[in-house]
Amino acid sequence: MAGSDRPAKMGDRIREVIAKRLEKGLRDPRMGFVTITDVRVTGDLQHASVFYTVYGTDQERADTAAALKAATGLLRTEVGKNITTRLTPTLEFIPDAIPENAAIIDSLLREAQTRDQEAAALASHANYAGDADPYVKPREIAEEDADDEL
Repeated sequence: MAGSDRPAKMGDRIREVIAKRLEKGLRDPRMGFVTITDVRVTGDLQHASVFYTVYGTDQERADTAAALKAATGLLRTEVGKNITTRLTPTLEFIPDAIPENAAIIDSLLREAQTRDQEAAALASHANYAGDADPYVKPREIAEEDADDEL
């Protein structure tokens, strides 16, 4: 489609506008340290899903979610002033799961490293079940044939 990149461009613009407005600050004391990670706009440009992360505790995340919900109208007005579309998209703030996913991946990597170390420790003291090198080499075949001829 020719206009398929328009929602992505609008999402980038909305992300910039909201980030600048949050950088100026809101008058809500519940607002924590917020980072806008992504904005996805529907194909008809009527709805924008704003993904964000909050640095802090679970309580600070909950307070920031409530502050963003309360400030949705103000932020939508700010977006409407700074984009050039006939209609301003509705905003939905969704907490991004990047930090939680990163923590899960980190713990899985640590577990894999521990298991690799355990396997290496077991392998260092292991003995072969048969010969150390069970494969027959071409030289050995030639020597056996020479021995058979004599």
